[in-house]
Amino acid sequence: MSTPVPGASLDGLVTALRAGTDAEVRFDPGSRGAYSTDGSNYRQVPLGVVVPRSVAAGARAVELCSRFDVPVLSRGGGTSLAGQTTNTAVVIDWSKHCDALVSVDPEARTCVVEPGIVLDELNRRLAGLRLQFGPKPSTHSHCALGGMIGNNSCGASAQAYGKTVDSVRRLDVLTYDGVRMRVGPTSQAARARIAAEGGRRAELYDGLDRIVTEYLADIRRGYPKIPRRVSGYNLDSLLPENGLDVAKALVGSEGTLVTVLHAELDLVPVPPYESLLVLGYDDICRAADDVPRLLEHCSPGQLEALDGRMAELMREEHAYLDSLRALPQADSWLLVQFTGDSQEDVDAQAHALLKAIGRSEKEASVAFSDDPRREQEMLRAREAGLGVTARPPDDRETWEGWEDSAVPPERLGDYLRDLKGLFAEFDYDHPSLYGHFGQGCVHTRIPFGMKTADGVADFRRFVERAADLVASYGGSLSGEHGDGQARGELLTRMFGERLVGAFGELKALFDPGNRMNPGKVVDPNPVDGQLRLGAEWRPAAPRTHFGYPEDDHSFTRAVMRCVGIGNCRGLHGDVMCPSYRATREEEHSTRGRARLLFEMLDGHPDSAVKDGWRSTEVRDALDLCLACKGCKSDCPTGVDMATYKAEFMAHHYAGRPRPAAHYSMGWLPLWAHLAERAPELANSVLQAPVLGRTGKALAGVDGARRPPVFAERSFVRWWRALHTGQPDLADPATVVLWPDTFSNHFHPAVAMSAVRVLEDAGFAVTVPDAPVCCGLTWISTGQLATAKRVLRRSLRVLRPWLDAGTPIIGLEPSCTAVFRSDAPELLPGDQDVRRLVRRTRTFAEQLVHHAPAGWQPPFLARQATVQTHCHQHAIMKFDADRELMRRARLDADVLDEGCCGLAGNFGFERGHHEVSMAVGELGVLPAVRAAAPDSLVLADGFSCRTQIEQGGTGRRALHLAEALALALDGPLPSDRPERLARRPAEPSGTARWAATAVAGTLTGAAALRAVRHLRRP
Repeated sequence: MSTPVPGASLDGLVTALRAGTDAEVRFDPGSRGAYSTDGSNYRQVPLGVVVPRSVAAGARAVELCSRFDVPVLSRGGGTSLAGQTTNTAVVIDWSKHCDALVSVDPEARTCVVEPGIVLDELNRRLAGLRLQFGPKPSTHSHCALGGMIGNNSCGASAQAYGKTVDSVRRLDVLTYDGVRMRVGPTSQAARARIAAEGGRRAELYDGLDRIVTEYLADIRRGYPKIPRRVSGYNLDSLLPENGLDVAKALVGSEGTLVTVLHAELDLVPVPPYESLLVLGYDDICRAADDVPRLLEHCSPGQLEALDGRMAELMREEHAYLDSLRALPQADSWLLVQFTGDSQEDVDAQAHALLKAIGRSEKEASVAFSDDPRREQEMLRAREAGLGVTARPPDDRETWEGWEDSAVPPERLGDYLRDLKGLFAEFDYDHPSLYGHFGQGCVHTRIPFGMKTADGVADFRRFVERAADLVASYGGSLSGEHGDGQARGELLTRMFGERLVGAFGELKALFDPGNRMNPGKVVDPNPVDGQLRLGAEWRPAAPRTHFGYPEDDHSFTRAVMRCVGIGNCRGLHGDVMCPSYRATREEEHSTRGRARLLFEMLDGHPDSAVKDGWRSTEVRDALDLCLACKGCKSDCPTGVDMATYKAEFMAHHYAGRPRPAAHYSMGWLPLWAHLAERAPELANSVLQAPVLGRTGKALAGVDGARRPPVFAERSFVRWWRALHTGQPDLADPATVVLWPDTFSNHFHPAVAMSAVRVLEDAGFAVTVPDAPVCCGLTWISTGQLATAKRVLRRSLRVLRPWLDAGTPIIGLEPSCTAVFRSDAPELLPGDQDVRRLVRRTRTFAEQLVHHAPAGWQPPFLARQATVQTHCHQHAIMKFDADRELMRRARLDADVLDEGCCGLAGNFGFERGHHEVSMAVGELGVLPAVRAAAPDSLVLADGFSCRTQIEQGGTGRRALHLAEALALALDGPLPSDRPERLARRPAEPSGTARWAATAVAGTLTGAAALRAVRHLRRP
């Protein structure tokens, strides 16, 4: 075990790091809390975090840590499942800045990378050369190559390309005591040259020679001859027949021996063609039994498996249903992917296998596809395993701990039967079994009792028994995720005392002071030590505003949804997490914020985060959360950080002043209602040259933002002027159009257009005759008591229609999402809310699913660039909108570029403008700029339309209702068709200066009166 670090040494180190490295040096409580755990069951609060801006700076940080005798932990994506990337050490996070593709040699099919580059990003940069890095774990969207090397990662594609170790040519490494060297295969001549040079490097190679010589027979006999042996150090790579390959020996050492600075990697061609064969079986054990027979007749690129339990969980969670529908009839499945140089080749491989095993594509239990989109749909079901099994609907929390064992593929079926027997013996119900069956690797998550002493004791007894079981099959404790703390203590059960002793000698050779990621692999912490939960975990159980009905009405359980998968660190696709994409900061990822909230609950005495709801560290981390709700749908475990943020702010600011923006934008519906009396004056004042700037400063609005323009006449006023009666409540054609603040006061043309299209479809439209609001702005600023009052008042207005079953049609996605999601969590027992959830529909849902038979939307017949509002993506989904656009003959390019960056009040708040625009520039704004002049730009969200207009795109976005209403009048113009839409006019320069002059006169008069008052005797 490592020795404690004196406080004086740590203070001196911090000073030295700040003075001597080009790095972000963070020893603050927030950073330490955000890095306190990874994707595993373990938790160790780090000493601090260093984020180097270059590889040289990272190497310098290691040198300084060594000078002060402080432990070091290198970290990439932080997704490790065995506790490798959590430690009481200085964490060096390479992922933010050290992510370069240094060089590529297309002819040799090699590249050199820095350790922080993300796998998907590497492959994206290589795509033009039709090359890729072969191993592809399920975390490919956010795992770093340095982490893959440290872990010896694999993934489904390892069936074809092997483990990471099989693709590493050379490494540029640094030892804790300062030796930097380039290592790889070592010829006899090179070995002699190193010996002649002398020094610490020669000492290391002499030590390697000694270990290999002493343990030669043990190494040759003691390593399982299976494709997925990841446990233990790779001493077999040092054997003479393997060329004394020091690089490969260091792969999988989990940061316990050296720091990796650069890696030279082998690349493989991107397969031009693929096909997928899915074979169904009665149960997962029979599927495993068939693996050897399949491998006798084919050489697949992947051979994956999933069982009926996972399919059951997907159905219960309403997740990946399209993937399930693509699978053939069965209870378990093997997915066999073929690659080749032509479509005929990959199709022939699949059909040849079917013929060889006596099965037919015509069978209900067989599915074949050579359509890449359908293939990915089916493979997504398998890749989603970790997230789907993490939080089963039956509330039995599942955990890592025995999640990636591996055995010889020919013995897999029997191993699974014995493993299921062990589950039954410990009353662990029936965990899902899935994984990389072509290489004998099994994934699962088990409902260990991690909160009680008895549960933890059972956990320990189970993994000890399971380790003995897998060793009896000639297998590996880990077939993919590594040893870390989860399996380090169990290695003797697999390798025996002598080989584990050799591991210790290797550790002592490279890291004699045990300062490199101590307590992992060698001299390991106990398998049941430093648990994230544990028998002594005592979190607070705070009273909350939201009900958290899907989390047993517990904020603590809601926060625990995050299990560290890290999808929120992905850089492309979906919505989650825009603030991380803009800042590349762990604290600004969904995972980092969840970690801080977990620490805030004060379940452990050593938590870095104190002060509970008053914590400034949590407040600062949540400040850049856009509350986009992307995580609610994109996070595999359904973390809803927008809700947690609102909850936190409600408590954090309770009984004390709030930021000015909470009063200005949080109460926007009220200010908009008041401005309705004199919108021209309000617009002139808000945009007056001096007065406007002063007003923005006082209101907490960023000076770079233009305030939105109030409409000359609100939608409700327009409606009341034209409509005096109400449709019959009993008429099934009656619909209530919800007059949200944005469609009512800022873009009334949206609501007017919706009325016109709905009436064209045969609906009788009505609008509430009393002021109503969904409470969105109060929710997003954490003013939840006010939000509840506003909601209840609106529910009273809507009650007659709710009782009659009348649909409520929402136009603004964020307001519609409140009715579908936030309202039932804020008022979980309210019957009117439950009726509202059932009655609320989007504009597109009403027209697609409920319009009279035979009605067709007007034809638009042109291209459209479409931005989906984040709340719609997360809550209502976009299927109905896609279908409505299809019927309108729109060739819609629905962007998959994430959040627009404005996100309601977020982008207007002081200090957020830079991040807001950075998020927009990640994809949405460039896509709009690239849109053809004759195409439509559609965005149903007011925030999205505002960001597009203010983001230098030269375009103005329309609501889909506006586009359809315009089409009712005939063909749209060929150039910038949005110019036909009605938008409030900006106040003239004269009006703006007049407002300033009036304000100045009034201010001067008030000052003069004050002076006279003071001069009175």
